Parts: sequence; C-alpha cells; structure tokens
Amino acid sequence: MALGVGPEEPIVYRHVRLTCGDTVLSVAHNWYVPARLSQAMNQTLESTDIPFGKVVAPLGFHRERLSQMRGRMEECPTGTILSHRAVLRPADERAISLVIECYTRENINPARG
Repeated sequence: MALGVGPEEPIVYRHVRLTCGDTVLSVAHNWYVPARLSQAMNQTLESTDIPFGKVVAPLGFHRERLSQMRGRMEECPTGTILSHRAVLRPADERAISLVIECYTRENINPARG
C-alpha cells in the first residue's frame, strides 16, 4: 500500500467536504497513519474539522501525486470534474497520508452575486 504500513499499524480514515456556504467545492478521502503524527495533531484531527494539511503543516510535508484525471475516480461522487490521488510525506519520506480529492463543477462556475 502507498502508506507503507505493517499489518499491526493502525490507519485512520477521515472524510471531509470543502464548502463555501452551502456549495460543496471538493470532497476528500484521507487515510492517515496516526503513529507518524504527534499526539496533539491526532487530538485535533479527531475532535475538529480543521483540514488535515493545516494540522500536519508543521511536519513540512510534500505532496507526491500518484494520479490525476479529468472526471471522476471510483472513490469520487457523481459530478466530479477533476480527481487527484496523492501521498503526503514529511522530510523523513515515511508516508503520513493517502488522499483522494474530488473537485466539483462549482470550482469553475462564475461567482454568484
């Protein structure tokens, strides 16, 4: 698997929607390795809706894109216009997260007044 975990190492799933008002801009599926994060980061991820990237930013991670496609990947909802799959890695290169991002058509619609 892209996270490089052993059979005994837990993986946590987090599902979020990025919205602007009532409009969903993207949907993200995020699998992460809590043992590779600080206790404070895990607490924040478990108890808030703060975006994963913001919580783990102090790790100085980079993003390794695994795939991208126009349209919908299998894990994305109907209406997805762009899909990304990526692994997030801090300086030690041990993957901390696998993320699938699904962007909606609302990202390219003109602003509503």
